[in-house]
Amino acid sequence: MALKHIAVMGAGAVGCYYGAMLARAGHQVTLIGRAQHVEAVRRSGLRLQTSAFDEHVKVQASTAPDALRGAELVLFSVKSTDTEAAGKAIAPHLGRDASIVTLQNGVDNAERLAGALGREVIPGVVYAAVEMAGPGHVRHHGRGELVIGRAGASEAIVRAFGEAGVSMEISDNVAGTLWAKLVVNSAYNALSAITQLPYGRLVQGAGVSDVMRDVVDECLAVAQAAGVTVPGDMHEATRRIAQTMPGQYSSTAQDLARKKKTEIEHLNGFVVRKGQALGVPTPVNRVLLSLVKLLEKN
Repeated sequence: MALKHIAVMGAGAVGCYYGAMLARAGHQVTLIGRAQHVEAVRRSGLRLQTSAFDEHVKVQASTAPDALRGAELVLFSVKSTDTEAAGKAIAPHLGRDASIVTLQNGVDNAERLAGALGREVIPGVVYAAVEMAGPGHVRHHGRGELVIGRAGASEAIVRAFGEAGVSMEISDNVAGTLWAKLVVNSAYNALSAITQLPYGRLVQGAGVSDVMRDVVDECLAVAQAAGVTVPGDMHEATRRIAQTMPGQYSSTAQDLARKKKTEIEHLNGFVVRKGQALGVPTPVNRVLLSLVKLLEKN
């Protein structure tokens, strides 16, 4: 399966990073995003700034969902709060054989998007420290590997990303991997947002490691009650994030700093709601959710 044309629905930091990497490898890439960002990309290309290089990458950009028409692969990276609405917007323009991969926070986006589209969606898990440094400018701070679920097009997608220098693997337990990412996000995102601190400084705070341990324990209890097997040692994995991404601010912190609506309802909020449904108490997640919601309101 050839993946000549790749579209990114939701050209934020994650979508722009992977879109730029694929474009550098020779793929035709179309970014679909907000007007200010699109105008900057059309004017000067997409600036991709990493520790290894800093260059302007040639990509197409549009504000219109129909710009993805003809794409063999759609990377779906809108905010979790916009999943259904964005899905309905792109539905009329999707080719019959197009593959869709979700690159979003949260564990249920692929299921929600599949419901909106009435077709298969491949869940993806993102491990990348990236941020939008300005219109048309994405900055990469570290990592970048991906995990996707197994589907008919998965091998071709892995090859395309591999050619672009992005590590991607196929998992038969992508639900567990998504939950593992949710656990880490639940531990870091709200705390980074409330304090407006990067991970390395955050974990040095008095009592913070204890709070993060409690968050992880609650998440794992909910996952177990839901019948999900979360791979690996999540306490160690959570500690390691501050070591590998010490300068990274969470996406929730970035959203609050820009006075944008956060995805907290799909992170700690999801854990709280799932815990309620399964009879698992989640008091620490509930407090973090409430605090972020208050900051959001202000």
